[in-house]
Amino acid sequence: MLYQIYETQRALMSPFAEFASAAAKLYDHPLSPFAHLPMSERVSASFDLLHRLAKEYEKPAFDITSAKVADGVEVAVQEQLALAKPFCRLLRFKRFTDNPQALALMKTQPTVLVVAPLSGHHATLLRDTVRCLLRDHKVYITDWTDARMVPADQGPFHLDDYVRYVQAFIRHIGADAHVISVCQPTVPVLAAVSLMASRGEATPPTLTMMGGPIDARRSATAVNTLATAKSHSWFENNVIYRVPPNYPGAGRRVYPGFLQHAGFVAMNPDRHVSSHYDYFRDMIRGDGESADAHRKFYDEYNAVLDMPAEYYLDTIKTVFQDFALMNGSWWVGDEQVRPQDIATSALMTIEGELDDISGAGQTQAAHDLCTGIPRERRVHYDVPGAGHYGIFSGRRWREMVYPRIKAFIERHPRPAEAAEPRRRTAIRRVR
Repeated sequence: MLYQIYETQRALMSPFAEFASAAAKLYDHPLSPFAHLPMSERVSASFDLLHRLAKEYEKPAFDITSAKVADGVEVAVQEQLALAKPFCRLLRFKRFTDNPQALALMKTQPTVLVVAPLSGHHATLLRDTVRCLLRDHKVYITDWTDARMVPADQGPFHLDDYVRYVQAFIRHIGADAHVISVCQPTVPVLAAVSLMASRGEATPPTLTMMGGPIDARRSATAVNTLATAKSHSWFENNVIYRVPPNYPGAGRRVYPGFLQHAGFVAMNPDRHVSSHYDYFRDMIRGDGESADAHRKFYDEYNAVLDMPAEYYLDTIKTVFQDFALMNGSWWVGDEQVRPQDIATSALMTIEGELDDISGAGQTQAAHDLCTGIPRERRVHYDVPGAGHYGIFSGRRWREMVYPRIKAFIERHPRPAEAAEPRRRTAIRRVR
């Protein structure tokens, strides 16, 4: 019922949001007589802020149309659909150029699969990640579908299905694809590659895992505490709702995006209030650059998707309550997840020093599991001063994290020769 109430409220607010947008322009446009009235800047800024608080935020576009490679040569980039599944699209960012030197270089550059999180926000949150990778790599990314847009006759989507999707994408691209997982997918990606290794399949040359809950018991954050404080049935009874009739996925059980967004904001309410007030002041002062930066951030931050209920509840139980990966008790179908069977891939884990979503040591725990990977092919990096988003977006990502990932991929262009699983050893820490 809550989802229907939300949809009714959204429909009622839509005309007011559009009115606020028009009024903001009326008091701001230089040809409008209202723009020359006293206090017009404040009135326009107030209406603009009201519009942004009341409007509905659609999924943003990646909007990546070019990239610079080979000593600054600019090449065209086209977003292509590489593989489509009911709950996810595999996208490729194909680069084009007439420059023969740049073209020859691009053909030799490694391929990277970025596995984006299915945890509220769209894959476009990793726009900065993709843009940097395109300098030196052929790039694919998982673009997860809003569950409310998937017809109910497509069936449920479980955490096990996520694992199988990742395996299908790796096989489609080829065994030479380096895999980067950001946040939530570190767990299913590790499971997917573990199962491939157990079967004797070729595994990716490198696995880079960034800010994910491999072991959610370490340095518990507010996210971990909530998941352990409530029972599995509490989540099923309090955050799961059915999609209303006005969407293709009508009747499907989901964890609605608007509830997830409320949770995001509740984690740091003071910061969001302050940010909106700063935006209001920037509008009054005519600081268009700062105002545009605010719009770009919240256009992305406020655009959320519904998660399939089965997948969300599986994740709560498997990752945050049973700690099945760390305990060795996770089975995907009839196959046990055994990270120790990974022997030929190189492993890099990355954590933000100030990450308040995935605590210190949670991602690094992958090294305790992947004992079959030789010590010299494993590395961990703590990003000084970085929060959760800073490890894959912004200045610290571009200047501190990306150069290390690039170098790591260059050092391990192909899988090592298969070897017997090794005893657990210490790992090298990079600072």
